[in-house]
Amino acid sequence: MKIIYDPDTDTLTIILKEAKIEESDEDKPGIILDYDKSGELISLEILSASEKVFKPGGIEYQIAM
Repeated sequence: MKIIYDPDTDTLTIILKEAKIEESDEDKPGIILDYDKSGELISLEILSASEKVFKPGGIEYQIAM
C-alpha cells in the first residue's frame, strides 16, 4: 500500500495495489474510487484533502492486535 499527499494539488491518494485503472467513479463529491478490470478497488483519491482529512501530510500507522 502506498499513500501520497500532494500539497500543490491538495490531493491525498491511497494506492491499495498496483494495477491499471479501468474505471473511476466519484462516489461522493471529491472522493474518487479507481477499479481494475475485475472491478476490484485499487485506489482512492481525496480532492481538497486538507478540508476532509486531519493532517493529510502526516500518517499514523497501526496494526490492530
